[in-house]
Amino acid sequence: MAKKLFVTRQAVSRWENGETIPNVDTLKLISNIFDISINSLITDNKLNDMQDDKMNANRFLGFAQLYENSRPAIPDSACDIVLNYLGHKPKQIVDLGCGTGLSTMAWIGKCDNIIGIDPNEEMLSIAKQKSNDISFIRAYSDKTTLPDHSTDIVICSQSFHWMNPTDTLKEVNRILKPNGVFVTADCDWPPVCSLEAELAYSQLLNKVRFLELENKDIFKTFRRWNKDKHLQNIKQSGYFRYCREIVFLNKEKSNADRFIGIALSQGGLQTILKTRPNLIEKDIGLFEKKIKSIYADKEFDINFCYRMRIGVK
Repeated sequence: MAKKLFVTRQAVSRWENGETIPNVDTLKLISNIFDISINSLITDNKLNDMQDDKMNANRFLGFAQLYENSRPAIPDSACDIVLNYLGHKPKQIVDLGCGTGLSTMAWIGKCDNIIGIDPNEEMLSIAKQKSNDISFIRAYSDKTTLPDHSTDIVICSQSFHWMNPTDTLKEVNRILKPNGVFVTADCDWPPVCSLEAELAYSQLLNKVRFLELENKDIFKTFRRWNKDKHLQNIKQSGYFRYCREIVFLNKEKSNADRFIGIALSQGGLQTILKTRPNLIEKDIGLFEKKIKSIYADKEFDINFCYRMRIGVK
């Protein structure tokens, strides 16, 4: 295919993975090779993007409260880093893929206007109960409905891997002001606590990944982009004059129920519970029993390992 199109194999791979799209001349060649119109190629891609958006939004239906009770909020230290790169108090911050508003709330008092955007109405219903100082909008990451050059900071906390990076970064560039900052913030799973608990967590989530790959009916219910390519995607977009990754820890308190909830709040596990529960219920039971045997009723420290990728426009 690469030889016929006079491109590298890596270029074809990037098209297949949704990282880039062919230019017009290459689309013409593809249409000739497969005897299909360019319009059909473009329409099908857009339709697939719309289907991906809807699938990924629906992936988080049914466990919004569990997510809210278990997941970490973005720490103040992370906000301070972002504000330092901006260099002044922001007038507007957008939390893209805000979910239940855990990361959105962290910006109260740090800017004049805060907007949370998410396509999942169930998640937003929890977010909207938290504060009258935040505007929550139901929208997708590539169609925020916001004006051009209206925002100082756009942050995706635990969410960018559910968004088409090309379309989302294009929209981020549109709404960001000159010198604005784009941020993705993700935790490494499991959180740092103890060897036995982390091994139990990893065993359960490895089973989830295995089931996703082995069962097409599960695999087809989502599209996830590789977190390890976030920084690369930000750099390759060409929208930002400075990009880097920052890694840090943040300590929080936990108990056995919260640690179990963190595992159960993972979208992949919930998808299996909703579609093929018999495949994972036994593993969940063993995991819960193990964590409760380790911690009983004790409170303990856990450290969330964050990877924050930053682009300054």
